[in-house]
Amino acid sequence: MAALLLLLLSIGALFFSSNSQEAYNNLPETFRKGVDLALEKINSHAGIHHHFLFFRSIRKSDIEPGFDVRYIYHHFYLKATRCQKGTDGSKACQFRNDRPLIDCAVCYKTFGGEIEQEPKPYVHCIHKPALTEEMKVDRVEHCNRMGYSSGAPTLLASTGTE
Repeated sequence: MAALLLLLLSIGALFFSSNSQEAYNNLPETFRKGVDLALEKINSHAGIHHHFLFFRSIRKSDIEPGFDVRYIYHHFYLKATRCQKGTDGSKACQFRNDRPLIDCAVCYKTFGGEIEQEPKPYVHCIHKPALTEEMKVDRVEHCNRMGYSSGAPTLLASTGTE
């Protein structure tokens, strides 16, 4: 009985490791670019020793005011893997369950499918246990200010009254 349980757990681990990138691959390209920004920021920290992968989306928003411009907001989790930071071929990296998730929120403007440098893309990632309600509110407020600072979503949506 114990051998059967061990076999089932091994098969489950293999299944999850082979599908670790499936969630990322199923994201639209504009959202994958934001995940890549967050991973780049995470990997730039000296204190991070493990390879992280996209785990799942919590909330996605895509405002398209027109003229091939889009405002993207994406709240998602990254999860540590058993691989060391900088590992190539991350498809073989299995998720770890002994590390907290990293909670990320990104927002940015795209034009023609490419991330614009102005307004500067916003990336905020923190270990999930350390995330406060105030931080969550600050994230959303920052992204709302960024999107509306150009006026595009509100000006193009207004019809006027006479």
